[in-house]
Amino acid sequence: MGCGKTTWSRKLAAKLGYEFIDLDHALEEQMGMSIAEYFSSFGEDAFRKLESDVLKQTKYPENVVVSTGGGLPCFFDHMEWMNSNGKTLYIKLSPKTLADRLENSKTIRPVLQGKKGDELVEFITGKLAERESFYLQAHHHVDGIDMSVEKLEGAINSAG
Repeated sequence: MGCGKTTWSRKLAAKLGYEFIDLDHALEEQMGMSIAEYFSSFGEDAFRKLESDVLKQTKYPENVVVSTGGGLPCFFDHMEWMNSNGKTLYIKLSPKTLADRLENSKTIRPVLQGKKGDELVEFITGKLAERESFYLQAHHHVDGIDMSVEKLEGAINSAG
């Protein structure tokens, strides 16, 4: 959350001449409501099952850049599935940098409601502690500071 997955994925797709899919938007279209509304109405387990179905059942064009929600890689076999079906990339930023970005974001994120400053940094640090072992399974890791489309393109075209 806050690393720029959607923004940079969209820019990378445009530079490469690829299609762009935001899985969070695909989920919201299928659910007919926001992810936050679905979470509060049906719970996380139901959401994660639907998220898994959308990830694995979407028909992807040959040349596509896909942005996922930050939790998706951490459930079921999603990281393994994504690694087997494409190139994966982790945009890495420190909890403090993420907190600064999220505090200044216009996007409403219910999970962050009321969290600011040190409390927000602590929350993000905890989330990264839970999730980073999954993120680090990505084929490529990119430092999110001084991000550019060229930096992303270089990462996905590098060996490894």
